[in-house]
This record gives sequence, C-alpha cells and structure tokens, in this order.
Amino acid sequence: MRALLCMIIIIFIGFFYPVSGQASIDVSGNNALLLEQKTGRVLFEKNAHEKASIASITKIMTAIIAIESGKMDEKATASRKAIYTEGSSIYLEQGEKMTIKDLVYGLMLRSGNDAAIAISEHIGGSEEGFVHLMNEKAKWLGMTNTNFDNPHGLDSDNHYSTAYDMAILMQYAMQNEEFAKISGTTDYLSESRTYSWKNKNKLLTQFYEYCTGGKTGYTRKTGRTLVTSAEKEGMQLIAVTLNAPDDWQDHMRMFEWGFEEFDMHPLIEKGEFLYQFSGLEDTSSGYLNRDVIYPLTNEEKDKIKNKNFILKSSSLKEGEMIGKSVFYLDEQFIAEAPILTPPSKSQSIVEEIYTMYKRLTGVYENG
Repeated sequence: MRALLCMIIIIFIGFFYPVSGQASIDVSGNNALLLEQKTGRVLFEKNAHEKASIASITKIMTAIIAIESGKMDEKATASRKAIYTEGSSIYLEQGEKMTIKDLVYGLMLRSGNDAAIAISEHIGGSEEGFVHLMNEKAKWLGMTNTNFDNPHGLDSDNHYSTAYDMAILMQYAMQNEEFAKISGTTDYLSESRTYSWKNKNKLLTQFYEYCTGGKTGYTRKTGRTLVTSAEKEGMQLIAVTLNAPDDWQDHMRMFEWGFEEFDMHPLIEKGEFLYQFSGLEDTSSGYLNRDVIYPLTNEEKDKIKNKNFILKSSSLKEGEMIGKSVFYLDEQFIAEAPILTPPSKSQSIVEEIYTMYKRLTGVYENG
C-alpha cells in the first residue's frame, strides 16, 4: 500500500511540476558529444572530457596533416614496417609506390594501417617525426586532453583523446574542402588498383541520408569508436562516440535530436547598423559584414541579449572596425560580430526605406 501511495505521489508531482530543460539522449557510448559545426556549440555531451582510447578515428588527424602538407600528388614508397603493420589494411606491397592522395583515401575509406605508416614516413620523415606533427597540431587546435603515439590508432597507453577533442578536430578538418570530399566519398578507385575501396562508414553508405562523412574505429581493447558529420536544412552537426556498442544508432539518435531541438537562428543580419552613444540622441551608422547565426532551441530565442561596444572615432577609414556587437545567452557570451565603418556607396531610396523599416519593426533591435 505504501509503495502504491509513493508511486501516485511521484506521478502527481511529475504531472503538475514537469522537469524543465531539454530531454537527454540515451546513448550506448561511454563517451559522447554532439557539436554544431559552424559555431562550435556543444548541444549534448556525456563524459566528453574523459580521456579514452580512440582507435582508428585517430586517422582524421593523419589525413588532415597529409592534406595540408601540399604533398598529395607525391608518391610514397611502402616500407617493410608499413606492410607488416597489424590490423586493417589496403594491402600495400613492400616497395610499392602510391600517391599520398590515394593513400589518404585508403586511410579514410578502408582504415588502412599500412597507409597510415606510409603517409607518416613520407611526410614526417619517420613515424616518430609525423607523430610529433600530430601532437603539435593537437596543441594548436586546443585538444588539451589528447596525446598521439602513432598515426593509425592501434592501442597504446600513451595514445588517447576525448570525445570533445575529437569533435573539435573534426570541426576543423571539415573546413578543408578536400578533407570533406574524401570523408564523404562512398567508394574510390586508386590508380594502382583494379577494384574500388568501399567506405566502412555505414552511416554514410547505408543508414542515414543526412550523413556527410566521418571515420570509424575499432580495437578489441578500445571497443567501437565513431566520428560522423551530418547536414540538414542548413545545420551541420558533428557526433562522436567512444566505446559505443551501438554506435550507428547512437549517432542517428543524436543527429535527429539535434535537428529537432535546435535551428540556426539569425541573431543579426549583414548590412547597415545603427547605434547610439550613451547620453546622445542622434544615431550613427555602422556596417556588419556578415550574418550572425547560432543554434538555439525555441525556449532560448527569447533569452538572447545584445550589447554594442563602440569606439568613438571620426578618423577611421571605410571598412575599419569601430566596435563590436556581442550576444549573450543566460548572461553567457555566445557570439560577436565586428561593427565597421559603412561603405561609401550610398543606398538607393528604396534600400534606405527598407532598412529603416526593419529597424523600426525590431529586426535589428539591440539591448
């Protein structure tokens, strides 16, 4: 009887006093993170800063370093060390020459550990030299809980990262057009092969129509790791899971939740910007050279505050920065845009009327 009474009380409280905030996501991964790609906003996380083994998602770093090296058309020679590297392979033969470009495709699509070593030896001079480049790049990107010990991701006590660090690595890499193209390729025919390499990323090839790329990983010790990207209705998301038995479902669940709960909300639009100095009635004109957008839930849109910081100066030339427009969500900084001196080209009468209409109706209202 007492248990029944407690249950009734719990149901009563839940009905009349519902829990506020966004629903959580049930994921199998020990570590997980969902990131909006353009702004870097974290939409969901689970043990996201906990260090863990990462397996072959390591190859995202190997690939972006290779692409940025400018040596994609050079040919690397497969060493004995490369061909005898354990694990997944593109089946290089000792002494075989293959372009870095083809090796990167083999690295990303087939997760070739032999390709990783061949790339590292050619670009870094040695595997050790390349690993040094990987760690320097990680520091530059702000991957503070990451250390690379090899270019392929085979288990090592000194080889680890976090879901958050891998998300910001993928965010950076996806800004590179060649990386994004390779990551999103479903199959590729190397000039030295008679058969195509099929991408192991089933989210891209089979399961999720909005997937744009990613990298799989697995070792028996580490479990399944996965980094993927997806785009829908102008929103680009990055998902990461570590040690996730049901990673395909985890990623689809996170993506669908992100696309449902958030949308890319315009905080302010590119164009003329009117402002006032404190204590003065007259308005002055500035210019915003880009739109400012940010992923927000419907509930958050009414909580945005905007402050403008202006440097009063009459000597600035056209296009120079005179201040910035800063946006806050629950008193936390989320975005900013530079306010510039306006271009000298005057607007037409129609444009001026339209701009003033938007100001008066609150489209550009500033707090």
